[in-house]
Amino acid sequence: MPKGYIIARVDVTDEDAYARYARMATPVIQQYGGRVLVRGGTCRVLEGEARARNVVIEFDSLELAERYYHSPEYAAARAARNGAAVADFIAAEGA
Repeated sequence: MPKGYIIARVDVTDEDAYARYARMATPVIQQYGGRVLVRGGTCRVLEGEARARNVVIEFDSLELAERYYHSPEYAAARAARNGAAVADFIAAEGA
């Protein structure tokens, strides 16, 4: 079965609020079996437009990735992120 991934591209506008969001989201990622592969760090734009922060989380399946994102536990973290960042999130199936 292919892995599932949550890919987020983020421009943080409030560091403190975003840090609170990250603290809330981390245990939920673990609860759904997610493994953070990329979280921040150096990023070089090779083509197109980018955001300042990139996150890639691997799950055992696309279904689990989507269950994590739509879970009530993560909804609370998403609410904490409101106003703290401009972000694009996608769920993608691995090869």
